[in-house]
Amino acid sequence: MDALDPIESVNTFIGTKDEGNTFPGASMPFGKAHSSPIGSHYAGYRYDDPMIRGFGHFFLSGAGCWEQGGLVSILPTFGALPSSLDHKRYAARYSHDGEIGKPGYYKVKLERDITVECTATTRAGVERYTWAGGVSGTLLVNVGQANDKEPVFASSVKVLDDRTITGTVETQAFCGGRPYISYFTTRFDRPFREFGTWGPAGPKPGQRESAGGAGLRGAWVTFEPGPVTACTALSQVDEQGSRGNLEAETAGRSFDELRNEAQDAWRRELACIEVETDDWDDRAVFYTALYHVLLQPLTGSDADGRYRGFDDRIHQAEGWTYYEYYSLWDTYRAHNQLLSLIRTQRAKDIARSILAIHEQGGWLPRWAYANQETNCMTGDPVTPFLVDLWRFGHLKGFEEQAYRALLQNVDGVPPESSRFQGRSGNPNYLAKGFVQYDKNFPKKGQDTDPRHGASATFEYALADATLAIMAAELGHKEDAERLRQRGLNHRNLWDHSVTDRGFTGFPRPKLAGGAWLSPFTPQGAEGFHEGTAWQYQWLAQHDVSGLITALGGKAAAEARLDDFFAYQDLLTDPKRTVREKWVVGPYDYYNQFRYNPNNEPDLHAPWMYALIGRPEKTSVVIRAAQTLFVNGPAGVTGNDDLGTMSAWYVFSVLGMYPAVPGTGEFVPHAPKFRRAVVHLENGKDIVIKAEAADTTKTQVVERIRSGWLNRAKDRIELAELRSGTSLEVDLHTLPN
Repeated sequence: MDALDPIESVNTFIGTKDEGNTFPGASMPFGKAHSSPIGSHYAGYRYDDPMIRGFGHFFLSGAGCWEQGGLVSILPTFGALPSSLDHKRYAARYSHDGEIGKPGYYKVKLERDITVECTATTRAGVERYTWAGGVSGTLLVNVGQANDKEPVFASSVKVLDDRTITGTVETQAFCGGRPYISYFTTRFDRPFREFGTWGPAGPKPGQRESAGGAGLRGAWVTFEPGPVTACTALSQVDEQGSRGNLEAETAGRSFDELRNEAQDAWRRELACIEVETDDWDDRAVFYTALYHVLLQPLTGSDADGRYRGFDDRIHQAEGWTYYEYYSLWDTYRAHNQLLSLIRTQRAKDIARSILAIHEQGGWLPRWAYANQETNCMTGDPVTPFLVDLWRFGHLKGFEEQAYRALLQNVDGVPPESSRFQGRSGNPNYLAKGFVQYDKNFPKKGQDTDPRHGASATFEYALADATLAIMAAELGHKEDAERLRQRGLNHRNLWDHSVTDRGFTGFPRPKLAGGAWLSPFTPQGAEGFHEGTAWQYQWLAQHDVSGLITALGGKAAAEARLDDFFAYQDLLTDPKRTVREKWVVGPYDYYNQFRYNPNNEPDLHAPWMYALIGRPEKTSVVIRAAQTLFVNGPAGVTGNDDLGTMSAWYVFSVLGMYPAVPGTGEFVPHAPKFRRAVVHLENGKDIVIKAEAADTTKTQVVERIRSGWLNRAKDRIELAELRSGTSLEVDLHTLPN
């Protein structure tokens, strides 16, 4: 296999443009803290921003809501303090010339000949600031501002001694969440000679503290000439937690030592998959996607094992790591399964963390940000997420506890006093078999299910069918049958009188009493969350026979998929077709009738061809979709959504996809590369060989041979993968 360093194969600038919302700076795998530049975009850095406002220490990768990160921003300068201490005013120009973005290391040159290098530990972001010779450098530590559109409600800063600053930042949690507090400790590798703090009233030289509500606030420190390394550790527990994190992970180490540790950690993580390709851009796109997958969820527990739970109390994770920040509506579709396959120990801790949220918060999460539920997005993503963790074997010893939590979730609704919204459409769903469409239904946060009743019905049905699998295998036969029947509830929304583009029968929202929403068009927005009936009609992969019947038979289903993907055009010019006939804009959710590769609702749709018996067409669509991922800042489709789009790409390259949650089955298609090896943590390898693979051509699978089986395979079982296997894929090239 390739002996190339996987670190050098990653381009962290991929996704930093066109709303990919990734960040280019330094992180450890699954790190709690980061070090990355802040521009004018709400996600932090945008490649075409002309200015850098500072280097922040907390970011989310690929998230789409405004309120996110950029905490404790530091910017180097020299000479007199800027006339305004608003980071929008004192931001520095920078150059892409010489800018470096690699796992665990970022470097950039600012105006006035100042160089900034970034690295990170798991719980601390680290920078080395270098000024031109003879210059006494100053660092502006801004706690009153963060990423654009991230409100800071309160902050404090305290100069403890001539090397250390501590403080707090109270910011808004993502997408309608509540304010929460982060504690930080920043330590410099040498003493500063001057300092001061500022607040809304302006700068105060020599003043050690500043604290208060919203408004400009921070501290500045000035050093004798020479480079300065700053280490900033974060904690959601308390100041002691941030100090302990700093001491445990940075004490006695130089910047170069910390950078080497971070990059060695990334080498180990990225080495879990090897691919063979002669195309440098293809290699960069693949390893950057894998890198983005391995950024989250984020480490939640401090170095001493403490973490702040969903009851706002301090808990102890002994012998395991508590993880947080779960974008479940996104990650249940591919990211969760990829981590479950390649990072089993972390997946076990992720499963335990989800159960801890239930223990301490009373309900299972949907979009968990820090130690709170934001109620962002709709449906029931936690059920397939947790069931897949069970299916992959990561809930051993906790199976019944998880099942009881899931049963509470699918059968109930959190009380009004709970911050959790849960399955708010359950009363109507359980009584009548569908979630009603009610755009005025009260909500606790960003979203609630009845405001998107049709898509919520499809999500609930998929979740119920998934839990039915777990119930049956755990011996809960009555529950299993009840849930299996509920898994067919998506059928209740098929209106066979609706026509569009020559096709008859589409999912259609119903009002509470059972009347159809009128007027209605399958391309419209009402009743569906970030998608249309055209896209959500395929979210029935657990009930293919029912879907085929609703569509009018296999031939009609295939014809509708052909129209959905503009299949004939894909055969002629795939690269042009995906950019001109599929959904193009990252937020163009509505008034659409085609595949949207930028968002989650129809991510699995290419494999619907395989599920109805036309697997060769799945390969055609996947090979075309891969052309949307490129080695450049605009190289991600839509928001990367905490690694979801990247996980989709990794599976697409390997030639298999977990299309049906809870089954442990992967649907195969044509691999992208000649050879790939997945190194599992149990010491086994999955070897995928496709000797005839050629990314410049449209190719389909002729036959897959594995280990002891020499036959056509329409499914790849999890048990086979975990035991180690060799998949030999014969490909056939189609004429373009």
